[in-house]
Amino acid sequence: MRAGIILPGGTATEQLELAAVAEDHGWDGVFVWEATYGIDAWGLLSAMAVRTSRVMLGTLLTPLPWRRPWKVASQVATLDQLSGGRAIVTVGLGALTDDLPSTGGEPTDLRERADLLDDGIDLMRALWEERDGYQGSIYDVRFSRRDQLEVTRPVQERVPIWVVALWPRMKSMRRALRCDGVVSQFEGDEHQGSPDQVRAMRAWLAENGARADIDVVAQGETPFGDPEAASREVAPWAEAGCTWWLETNWEMPHHTAERMGQVRARLLAGPPVPAG
Repeated sequence: MRAGIILPGGTATEQLELAAVAEDHGWDGVFVWEATYGIDAWGLLSAMAVRTSRVMLGTLLTPLPWRRPWKVASQVATLDQLSGGRAIVTVGLGALTDDLPSTGGEPTDLRERADLLDDGIDLMRALWEERDGYQGSIYDVRFSRRDQLEVTRPVQERVPIWVVALWPRMKSMRRALRCDGVVSQFEGDEHQGSPDQVRAMRAWLAENGARADIDVVAQGETPFGDPEAASREVAPWAEAGCTWWLETNWEMPHHTAERMGQVRARLLAGPPVPAG
């Protein structure tokens, strides 16, 4: 099981430095989130790409229904080129938070956002695979500039698309069948779930044609002053079939000097490693 961290916030300069710390101390991935207004995720990740050489870099998450999928596909491809093939994009429906602008232009209906998410995933894949066009339930696009498709080609043969999916909601899970990873949430218990629920989800994915190498992502917070305790924390998730552990703490506020110090200390302690 690989280990990454979701940076909770800070200035662009602070987060760039933390990405370098993560790489130097054995972490496998660094992820940032897309705010309604805040540090631009893709500009930041591109800077991280040229500052690091090994860690995977991505978003968690990109609210694709509120983005132009061709623009996101361009940003991901740019990051993949700059990083030498280390980009991951995590997509989801987007959360209806208080800071979402009331412009009348952003879809808030759940079904509409779900349709936009499904079509957006397929459109991005079509662009990266240099198809002549894409026609879905919402988007109908013809790609006439073959040279533009070629110059924007990602380094990775298949850029990983991770998707937030809620188990056992079948529409949500069927979306995961088309993707390369699932950031698992679970009904009840504040979506935290259990290793047994991961096993059940893993079995369903296998029975329904998911990619054999699909990533299953667990999230949580482990103690950084006690490596053995951190190991015990993540071991059940690894045994259940999770392929990534993402260290995260969403407690507010995100941007204080104290919080940045906590993140740095956690990175310096190194990633949690499952026992055995």
